[in-house]
Amino acid sequence: MSYLLLKTLHIISASVLLGTGAGIAFFMLMAHRARDLRALQVVTRHVVLADWVFTAPAVLVQPVTGFLLIHLLGWPMRGLWLHAVLGIYVLVGCCWLPVVWIQHRLARMAGAAQTLEQLGSGYWRLYRLWLALGLPAFAGVLVLIWLMVAKPWL
Repeated sequence: MSYLLLKTLHIISASVLLGTGAGIAFFMLMAHRARDLRALQVVTRHVVLADWVFTAPAVLVQPVTGFLLIHLLGWPMRGLWLHAVLGIYVLVGCCWLPVVWIQHRLARMAGAAQTLEQLGSGYWRLYRLWLALGLPAFAGVLVLIWLMVAKPWL
């Protein structure tokens, strides 16, 4: 596979991670701020779908294209830059995987509710946990993109 094709795929998948993350966060925040059950039902269901259709494939493409690019360019596999990228990627994943589970749970809970009050405190506690894990995951993606562009320590 050519360098330009790999680099393009890597940039597109990073853009999808950032864009989908921002979009999901925005619509989840807006739906929860509105305190409208129908909005929560629709948005939580679509957020789950967006994560499977967009985020999950990008999560898989990123390391594959990244390692292929590193190999193609002959960069060291033991450098500080790669360790930083891998460490942050793992931390983002450790936040994102529970977020995906929480999104599924929120969608099920919202879908089963007949009124906003039926969501109960457990729903809102899970939503706050989603937010608490989503913020560092999103920040981590921003740092990864900076590392991808700046390539300090190389």
